[in-house]
Amino acid sequence: MRKSDFQYSLPQELIAQYPVSPRTASRLLMLDGADGAIHDLRFTDLPTQLQAGDLLVFNDTRVIPARLFGHKDSGGRIEILIERVLNAHGVLAQVRASKPPKPGQKLALHGDIMAEVKRRDGEFYELTFDRDIPVTTILERIGHVPLPPYIDRPDETADRERYQTVYARHRGAVAAPTAGLHFDEAMLAQLAERGVDSAFVTLHVGAGTFQPIRVDDIREHRMHAENLSVSPAACDKINAARNAGRRVVAVGTTVVRALETVAKGGGHLKNPLSPEGRGIIEMGSGRVEPFEGETDIFIYPDYQFQIVDALLTNFHLPESTLLMLVCAFGGTGHVLNAYRHAVERKYRFFSYGDAMFVTRNIPDTVHAI
Repeated sequence: MRKSDFQYSLPQELIAQYPVSPRTASRLLMLDGADGAIHDLRFTDLPTQLQAGDLLVFNDTRVIPARLFGHKDSGGRIEILIERVLNAHGVLAQVRASKPPKPGQKLALHGDIMAEVKRRDGEFYELTFDRDIPVTTILERIGHVPLPPYIDRPDETADRERYQTVYARHRGAVAAPTAGLHFDEAMLAQLAERGVDSAFVTLHVGAGTFQPIRVDDIREHRMHAENLSVSPAACDKINAARNAGRRVVAVGTTVVRALETVAKGGGHLKNPLSPEGRGIIEMGSGRVEPFEGETDIFIYPDYQFQIVDALLTNFHLPESTLLMLVCAFGGTGHVLNAYRHAVERKYRFFSYGDAMFVTRNIPDTVHAI
């Protein structure tokens, strides 16, 4: 399975640079994963695609102002993108500079804040801040909204609210779970009135979500790890829906990864190219269990989904792991055909773009790591 199998042509002008207003004003492409049928809708039509008893599962992570600017003690400019807050005064981060900083080097940030490079860990650096101020407070004070690299403009004041879901609660993400950006409080209330239930998980999206795949055979790719929390209360709701034959609808690819991670029994064919992953383990039971930890699950065609029945998602970059997940869910041919249709109809792409509602294709074989 090659990276190039997930390529499509996208005109630059279709990459959304700003969100629409109001939130629910986006378009919605409906894709039937069973037969590939496509329907052009508006996001306000989403309630017509849902049924009383459906369970919508949201990712309630909250984006932190994770981008910082400053200079090294030698004078060179730097840009820091926080990957993860480690403790009250430490972070794991990417550092962009003309020359890589060295352990022990001081970094002067805006607002007279100093950070020190403790060590390097692959492409990331562990940094500590030398003030008696929590990292989260420092970020709120001098940090910038970490807009994705394909949004070609500086962040603005409005992004602090708009690059955030209305139900965001737990701080820790450096990228938004963008499928949720289309919901406003009125839409959530309307869905509840129609009998659509809801549950929440927390997956803190890391900067690695934007990392390109650098291998041709996608089975050799290793996903970045992200912090995940699935509560007993969420599991109770999800398992009750499964037991009653009601649909579980994931709002975003992060929710898919979260739920399939915690599916009881695992349900994944391990990557045969990985020594620690040889062999097949028993398929999951279609139930989920509470979880606190990390996930690095990589879902690509033809993964057999254990939990998720339908998916609301945005349009994703060519050759990205997120597009591969959607192809696994809706069928590669169906999804890429839908993407070509979206380009022809001039849908808006990526984080601030339009949405897709995809029902599940049933594959014959299973691959995942």
